[in-house]
Amino acid sequence: MSRVNAWTQWGKLRTIVVGAADNACYAPNEPSHRPEIKDLSLSKHIDWPLGKKKQSTIDAANKELNNLSDLLQSRGIKVLRPEPLDFTKPINAPGWSVPNMLCCVCPRDTMITVGNYMIESTLSKRSRFFEYLSYRKIVREYWKNDSNMKWKAMPKPSMNEEMYWDGYWSKFDGFEDKSDAEKEGLLKKYQFVLNDLEPAFDAADITRCGKDIFIQQSMTTNLSALKWLKSELEKHVRVHLVRFPYDKEPSHIDCTFVPLRAPKDNSPGLILTNPERVIDDRDKEIFVRNNWEFIDAPMPNKINENMPAFCQSSKWLSMNLLSIDEKTVIVEENEKDLHKLLESHGFFVEKIPFRHVFEFGGSIHCSTWDIERADNCVDYFPNQ
Repeated sequence: MSRVNAWTQWGKLRTIVVGAADNACYAPNEPSHRPEIKDLSLSKHIDWPLGKKKQSTIDAANKELNNLSDLLQSRGIKVLRPEPLDFTKPINAPGWSVPNMLCCVCPRDTMITVGNYMIESTLSKRSRFFEYLSYRKIVREYWKNDSNMKWKAMPKPSMNEEMYWDGYWSKFDGFEDKSDAEKEGLLKKYQFVLNDLEPAFDAADITRCGKDIFIQQSMTTNLSALKWLKSELEKHVRVHLVRFPYDKEPSHIDCTFVPLRAPKDNSPGLILTNPERVIDDRDKEIFVRNNWEFIDAPMPNKINENMPAFCQSSKWLSMNLLSIDEKTVIVEENEKDLHKLLESHGFFVEKIPFRHVFEFGGSIHCSTWDIERADNCVDYFPNQ
């Protein structure tokens, strides 16, 4: 086995996990998520489905996931795969139940490597409660073979009704008819469906920059999770909160704020940003003081033509790229304007088909969990 080591989003990649679509199911309705069919013409005729997705849909996603795996291996990167559960089974817990689970297409949500720590997140959706088991064999192998590896898991929450704010779903009623001041007031309250009673987070709400990690407060990550992560990791990294006030339903920082490379010599660090989800001015300051440049991602290409009807993610999956190293990124093949932007900043762009995976909750970055990168705990933010 290779070692557990990942301090950045851009260090040279050595070992990674790529998800699998086997046994994937539709997301059930639950307090933290109310699924909607994106195709309005279709939604008039059918209700939101439950249970296992069509086998043809699963096969199309697996073809793209396997292609990603093959590409990474062709570059000398070790690829591991999860063990899919029988996601069609219901979960019955004290105080709640769901008719089925979800999938293991997106290891990025469930697992994260910070330095030599493997951390299991506590996902906010009930249907994802046992998703960590798909990666448990991988974790156990590293626990056995890498004496330097540290294994942490956030405490499992109750997931009872009191963890969620039911009023969230009516919060934006008549939003488009409100004045600009009223809209801004609503958005800047940072009040989401998940409250702070117990810690819960999706690991995809974290981005790593050496000695500093940045965590987004969102629909899937609360301030209690930030407190827990600080208490567990503060001896090793500095943990920062970042917020994006113009995102109505924020979920996962890797479609909003993507570090691409670090400051070096007189050249600034580079972060791909979302033009519709601007970072809070208070949280932006640390990047300004430490020589980081922001570049806005272009609007997604043909996203509405190709977005699967049952996809629950936004068009900004276009930004969900994977860095192999500081000069090489993997981007979905349709995002031609993003390809040009990145190439103009000196990147080599690998282009792969990935839109069939969108229905499963993510794109290229979401579908991976990097275990080893050739990087170190460098301080890229000396001016705190």
